Amino acid sequence: MIHTLANGIRVVFTPIKGDVGYCGIIVGAGSRNEKPEEYGIAHFIEHTIFKGTKKRSAYAILNRLDSVGGELNAYTTKEETTVHAAFLLRDFERAAELLADMLFNSTFPQRELNREKDVIADEILSYADTPSEAIFDDFEEMVFSGSSLAHNILGTTELLATFDGEAAQRFMHRNYTTDRIVFSVMGDFHEAEVLRVAEKYLGSQAKKLAVEQGKSVAVYTPSNKVIERDTHQCHVVIGSRAPSCFDEDKLATSMVASYLGGDTMNARLSMLLRERAGIGYNVSAEYTSFADIGLFTIYFGTDSSSLNRALRIVKKEIERLRSVPFTEVQLARFKRQFIGQLLMSSVDNEENMLSAGRSVLLYGRVVPTDEICRRIEAVGPADLLRAAQALFDPERISQLIYK
Repeated sequence: MIHTLANGIRVVFTPIKGDVGYCGIIVGAGSRNEKPEEYGIAHFIEHTIFKGTKKRSAYAILNRLDSVGGELNAYTTKEETTVHAAFLLRDFERAAELLADMLFNSTFPQRELNREKDVIADEILSYADTPSEAIFDDFEEMVFSGSSLAHNILGTTELLATFDGEAAQRFMHRNYTTDRIVFSVMGDFHEAEVLRVAEKYLGSQAKKLAVEQGKSVAVYTPSNKVIERDTHQCHVVIGSRAPSCFDEDKLATSMVASYLGGDTMNARLSMLLRERAGIGYNVSAEYTSFADIGLFTIYFGTDSSSLNRALRIVKKEIERLRSVPFTEVQLARFKRQFIGQLLMSSVDNEENMLSAGRSVLLYGRVVPTDEICRRIEAVGPADLLRAAQALFDPERISQLIYK
């Protein structure tokens, strides 16, 4: 069920059996919507909406669901900010009211903000101390240089020090518009109950439409860069810009990522670098799609003495993938694995609830798993070859090394 409230907030409900329910408010605004002087403020807001509302203290917010066995959480991406909860069915209204209160009535008390800034600063510094994570931020700055996607989500400690409640309210007023908000619910509820609760706690918000801001993506200039870091391992990211979430090659690109470095132990690069060569432990390939562009990355860490060998192995494999198509037998075998992984991941109800909300935010509908499976079955060797050729065009690939 998808229903749009009078103020433009969309409600998506997925019924399931069980004793636990899930709900989340997904806002189509994240770090990409920040002005240069605001870099990091979307993530700052994610933290500080937990710090007090017009009727609740920070302690009351944290205790509201925890005291009845529920869970409360939030996250920020480049294009979304989400607060979500898991709870026993009887506490659905309690959870929905709490999420709405946090999102619409936060007061950002200065004393709490000062304390939370120390927490966020520690998160920023901790992240910088983890090269296997920090390298992705540096790579994105290379690939998306000059665009709203280039800066990292956490921001900097220098800008963090300048944020206050007024800055947070300005960002929310500009970006948390009702047409960018989806309330997603999953559980053993009646549809009428979901609509009643949504109307009660979300329907009273004044209707406000987003003023579309151009999401410019600067001209892409591939580059190779080496950064000296005092680390035991070398860390490497190789990749390029990729299709957007609306591109017809999105699915084939996802399949290429899974084949090369997905979560399975038999992913191709894991087999080559870890199992056969014994020169890498962490190996992965990821595809992230945004509204108008995407990012494809291959990551691995290896000892400095094995760096050149590892690079040769990876580059030989991506060249093979862009020049030699899958046979029908190979593709059928891989599709079986890919679909199996998709179905295995679909048992996570909370992630399914969030995925439904994101789907409505982007596409205006929930894309069923069986539809995705049919699309996977329709992908042919030529589709994967085309995707690989676009991703691994030598004129488009960028490379970043920490050594």
